[in-house]
Amino acid sequence: MTAPALPQPRGDLSAAVIAALTSGDTALDSTLPATVDPYGDDLQLALYVLYELHYRGFAGVPDELEWDPGLLALRRALERPFLAALRRDVPPGTSAEEALDALLVEPVGHDDSSVSHHLQRDGELWQLTEYAALRSLYHLKEADPHAWVIPRLNGRAKAGMVAVEFDEFGAGRPAEIHARLYADLMADLGLDTTYGHYLDQAPAVALATVNLMSLFGLHRALRGALVGHFATVEVTSSPGSRRMAAALRRTGAGAAAQRFYDEHVEADAVHEQVVRRDVVGGLLADEPHLEADIAFGVHATGLLEDRFGAQVLKAWRQQHSALRTPPRGRTERKSP
Repeated sequence: MTAPALPQPRGDLSAAVIAALTSGDTALDSTLPATVDPYGDDLQLALYVLYELHYRGFAGVPDELEWDPGLLALRRALERPFLAALRRDVPPGTSAEEALDALLVEPVGHDDSSVSHHLQRDGELWQLTEYAALRSLYHLKEADPHAWVIPRLNGRAKAGMVAVEFDEFGAGRPAEIHARLYADLMADLGLDTTYGHYLDQAPAVALATVNLMSLFGLHRALRGALVGHFATVEVTSSPGSRRMAAALRRTGAGAAAQRFYDEHVEADAVHEQVVRRDVVGGLLADEPHLEADIAFGVHATGLLEDRFGAQVLKAWRQQHSALRTPPRGRTERKSP
C-alpha cells in the first residue's frame, strides 16, 4: 500500500505543516493569526494533512510523527477555531430526534440547492466525474473514521455500530468493501483511483467535510457528535444514492459506477433503522447527557454539506470546474 504524496501548500499554516513533515523539525509555533479563516483553504489543508497521519500518512514522512507533541499542539490550535465556527453556525436547541427527523423530509419536486437533484435531472458526465473526484477524499476512507467510536460505545450502541460497519467493510469480502466499490466507480469514470490523488484539486469546502469526521473521530469527548455525523450519513444516503444512480444511468456511465450507488440504496435503507434504533438509541440510553452533542453532529454535517453543495453548483452553473485545477481533458472548462 503506497502512501500518497504531500500536497502543495495553500498558505502559511499549511506550508509550515508540510515543511515540518518534510524536514522533521516539528517545533512549530501554535499561535494562529487572529484573521485565520476557519473554513478557508489554508487551515483546512493544514488540518487535513495532520489528520492524514492517523490514516495512511504520506510518502517520505516517518510513521512516528503521528503522535509528535509539536504537531499535536498545532493540530489542537487549528481545531479550536474550526470547532468554534461550527458551534457558532449550527442551529441550537434541537433534540437528537428532531434533528434526525428533519433529514427524512424530502423536498417536493426538484431541489435547486441539492447536488444530487441537479445531477439526476441536469447533470453532465463531466460534472459527475468531478463530483466523484471531489468525494474520493471521503469515500476512499468511507467507514474508517466512524470505526474510532466503537471502543467508546457500549452494549446496544456498540453492537449496532459494528453491524453497520461490517457491511461498510464488505461483510468479510474484500471486493465488496465500499471504498473498493468507489474505486471501481472512479475507474469507470476514467479517474485515477490512487488514494488521496485529488487532494490538490479539492477546495476547502470538500476538505472540511472530511476533516469533520476526523475531528469527531479522534476525540472521545466528541463521540456523540461522531454518532450524529454517522446517523446523518446513513439517514440521507439512500434517497441521495438513488438520485446519483439515476444520473449515472442517464449519462451513460459504466456498470461499476452505477453499482456503488445501487448498493447504498439498499444497504443504507436498512442501516438507517439500525442507526436510529440501536446506535443513537443505545447511546442515549447509556449516556443521555450526550443528546446535544448528537444533534450538533447532525447539524454540523448538514452545514458543511450545504456549503460544499452551494460552491459546487455555483461553479457548474457558470460552466466552470468545481475543482481547484480542471482535470486533464476538461481544459475547456474554466477554473473559478
